[in-house]
Amino acid sequence: METPTLTKLALRVRYDILHMSTEAGSGHPTSSLSATDLLTSLFFGGTFRFDLGHPQNPCNDRIIFSKGHASPLFYALYAAAGVLSQEELLTYRTMSSPLEGHPTPRFAYAEAATGSLGQGLGIGVGIAMNGRYVDKLPYNTYVLMGDSEVAEGSVWEAAELASHYQLDNLVGILDVNRLGQRGETMLDWDLETYEARFAAFGWHTIVLEDGHDVDAAQAAYGEIDHACGRPTVVIARTVKGKGVSFLENKEGWYGRALNHEEFDRAVLELGPIDLNLHGTIEPPVQAAPAVWAPAPANQSASTKALSPREAYGRALVDIAPTHPEMVVLDAEVSNSTFAVTFRGVYPERFFEMYIAEQNMVSAALGFSTRGRIPFVSTFAAFFSRAFDQVRMAQYAMDRANIKFVGSHVGVAIGPDGPSQMGLEDIALFRTLVGSVVLYPADDTATAALVRQMADHKGICYMRTTRQVLPRLYKTGEEFSIGGSKTLRHSDDDRVTLMSAGITLHEALTAADTLAATGIHARVIDLYSIKPLDMATLHKAAAETAAVITIEDHYAEGGIGEAVAAALSDTATPVFSLAVCKLPMSGKPEELLAYEGIDAAAIVRTVREL
Repeated sequence: METPTLTKLALRVRYDILHMSTEAGSGHPTSSLSATDLLTSLFFGGTFRFDLGHPQNPCNDRIIFSKGHASPLFYALYAAAGVLSQEELLTYRTMSSPLEGHPTPRFAYAEAATGSLGQGLGIGVGIAMNGRYVDKLPYNTYVLMGDSEVAEGSVWEAAELASHYQLDNLVGILDVNRLGQRGETMLDWDLETYEARFAAFGWHTIVLEDGHDVDAAQAAYGEIDHACGRPTVVIARTVKGKGVSFLENKEGWYGRALNHEEFDRAVLELGPIDLNLHGTIEPPVQAAPAVWAPAPANQSASTKALSPREAYGRALVDIAPTHPEMVVLDAEVSNSTFAVTFRGVYPERFFEMYIAEQNMVSAALGFSTRGRIPFVSTFAAFFSRAFDQVRMAQYAMDRANIKFVGSHVGVAIGPDGPSQMGLEDIALFRTLVGSVVLYPADDTATAALVRQMADHKGICYMRTTRQVLPRLYKTGEEFSIGGSKTLRHSDDDRVTLMSAGITLHEALTAADTLAATGIHARVIDLYSIKPLDMATLHKAAAETAAVITIEDHYAEGGIGEAVAAALSDTATPVFSLAVCKLPMSGKPEELLAYEGIDAAAIVRTVREL
């Protein structure tokens, strides 16, 4: 497209940015105006390739607005492309509109939810990895970043992984407009330092001294080499509020929309606007995605019980032939999570993400947006570091089909000490809307539930115990999401013990001890913590005098609170045995006793009741 036309389109985009945010009474128009020329040139200058009629065309280039607060620019570009009307733009930030304050996939052209800054590049890494290594398609992924957000460590996690995996199909666009929310950014307009930092991470760098020069922007995009084995970043000096004199490079305008009088002044400055002018986006290069047909692996059945974490690794191998969409990501602990088992059989679908959990989760979301089923594993404790990424993934809605697996859970891991103990993970993952939380107590249950996770659409989390646990179930036993297993039951049950994972075995031991003294206890395996088996819970509450939950997890947000909430409509009391003291290094059995969640503590509690 010729420069005069691009300039006129950029003018139209600026008008729409100001119009929609003024009507909404909120938004980030100045942050949008600074990147308008860069993105108008990208969209309509022949670089970006996209089939507007088919947003999920696997060959489409992808654009991520990591600076999600620039959503007015995002929507204005699609209005300029002809897929949004003026009337639709003016629904911006209203409850019935898909044009949310920060983009989510409620708008069909948004790949993922963005706006928690520093995450977009990691999502782009996952999308680019999928294109290069899985689908093997020629699409490119572009990520718009703001200069403020590159203070986030997650950006540099993504930068190093992109370089390591030679993602020359990934392009970052850094909008260096100098001003953040409360004043100057860390580096102001120091383009040289930005360039040095990305170059140090192995990126091809292109510096634009004037990010508002359309010809220069076109030339910069022409310098991108998609065969150089390196990701590219375009670092552009821009002016916040560009195009409106009383906004340009002025502090105090972050997150502030113009009022109607200010809008009228701004429109006079912009000059004549042609709202009938539309840009053309080039169609994608058509190609067929690669097909992966994994052959069944010859894994001999184990006659001895395995730890749940080892059963997880074996189950990944078992389900691969029936789930060719799956990929496995691990944070350099695969020999502990046992994802290494999958890597040994199917290395082409295993991706080492190193000790960079935030980027691992963002990349998993990127894979998921392209139809993959990512299994993501690390120590359960370290998901807390990446929980903002997990939280944001849920807003990708039907595109967030991610399976999280946390090993080394609870005080039962023993001598490694509290830094390695996952004690908050159930609570974290229970908070996600529509999530599934599973906690198997033996290898049979683990294998069955891994398949259930793969078949379920949405975010799932599984805890896997470090120790080898006695086998409770026969091979072929069925487990369903939302189910439970009643392992001890009689007509004389006086109390119900509900547990999962390692403390379920403590509950079984306690039940046997109590039975020998004439006290019968029902024991229920709550392997599905969310959703719970409500029918079984209510039956137990109706038939026994009390419910006791036992868990190797903090009391807050854990199994006890889940059960208490589920039974809040009954008169049956619920008592919780959970980790309530700060743990320390020690033997597993010592720590279970110290926290009051071993068999002896259960027996004491029942007798006291």
